[in-house]
Parts: sequence; C-alpha cells; structure tokens
Amino acid sequence: MILIDSIKTFGSYLILMGRVLSRPQRWNIFFRQTLRETYQLGVNSIPIVLLISFFIGAVICIQMKLNVESPWMPKFVVGYATREILLLEFSSSIMCLILAGKVGSNITSEIGAMRVTQQIDALEIMGVNSANFLILPKITALMTTIPIMVIFSIAAGIAGAFAIGKFTGIMTPQDLTVGLQYEFNQWYIWCSVIKALFFAFIITSVASFYGYNVKGGSIEVGKASTNAVVSCSVLILFSDMVLTQLLMQ
Repeated sequence: MILIDSIKTFGSYLILMGRVLSRPQRWNIFFRQTLRETYQLGVNSIPIVLLISFFIGAVICIQMKLNVESPWMPKFVVGYATREILLLEFSSSIMCLILAGKVGSNITSEIGAMRVTQQIDALEIMGVNSANFLILPKITALMTTIPIMVIFSIAAGIAGAFAIGKFTGIMTPQDLTVGLQYEFNQWYIWCSVIKALFFAFIITSVASFYGYNVKGGSIEVGKASTNAVVSCSVLILFSDMVLTQLLMQ
C-alpha cells in the first residue's frame, strides 16, 4: 500500500512538473516574478548562510586542531581538512539542508495558503497555467542564486577558520593558509555548485508540489510544510550520495 501511494505521489509530481516546465504565457510577468522570488528566496537567505557558514568554519577548525594534532602530522593539515569539508560537503549539501527548512517551508506555506483560499482556482478559471505561473519563477530564482550562496558559504567558512585561529591562537594564519592552498583542486568548487543546483531544484519543486496539492484548511498547510521539509531533506541526502559518486570518480 505504501509503495502504491509513493508511485501515485511520484506520478502526480511528474505531471505537475510537466505543467511547470512549459513555456511561460507572459514573459514580462515571468521575469518580474523571478526577480521578486530572487530577492525573497535568494537574497534574504544570504545572511543566514553567511552566519552559519562562519561559525561552522570556526568549529571545524577547532575540531580538526584538537583531534588531528600530532607530532607526526604537519601543522597545515588543519587548514587542508577544513577546506575539504567546506568544499565537498558543507557549502553544498549541509547548506541546502538548512535552506530546505527555511526556503522549503516558506514556499509550501505560500502556495498552500493560495490553494486553501482558492486563489489558485481563480487563476485556473481565468485560463492561467497556475503551476507555471507560481512555481517556475521560484525554481529559476533559487537555481540562479544558489551558486552565489555556495561561494559566499565557502568564503564565510574560511573566514571563520581564520578568525578562530587569529583570536584564540590555536594555529597561525600562515599555517592555515598553507593548508588551504595545499593540493587545491578547483573541480571541488564546481562539484559544490553542480550539487547545489540539483538540490535547489529539489527544494523548490518538492516544496511547491506539497503546497500546490494541499487539501483542507490552514492546519493542512502546516502539515504540508512539515512533510515538504522532511521529503526535501531525504531527497537531498540521497541525491548527495548519487552525485558524489558520479562527480568524484
């Protein structure tokens, strides 16, 4: 029974995405909506990305120093490990898990509220492709801004590592710099960006799906938001496993 429900849900998701990924009826309205969603979903998320990344970078640096320190281990290993963790996992996967909670719940609540107040039904009556009108700008906006947030996250994490090294004296900025530069592979940055693009599509499309298909009242909107965040998180983790295997070979 669970398998059948899952297949039905996936089929409904594909049907909705078929409507969403169609050609916009009015390009000027689409661009206006995309700009608005870019500010709401992307720009408004940058402060929390910078804040969390800064402290995570500092914590990673402290943990590496405390647990990897050894007379046989070069001092630059702390900076090297911090860089690898930020590039390979945190600034793409973990950051998108955080955004799934913030952005995903926001999208589901917004579209779900429009569904229960019959605004979506009104759009359909006027001959508007409501799925394309409401969801495509959100997908475009987050996928456009996610590479910028990845770069900001990496930079903020490195800044946090430098700050904790400078103000606590656990390691010198020179040793940290050597570690950050040691055998640097720029493909890792591209891997983070590519994975984040997939995760951005998952967050916006899945959250929109749950909001678009809300049935009932305001209580159901809250339940849909919770289900959307959980589903986005699981799909991000599964996609992370698959994409890491494909990109890091």
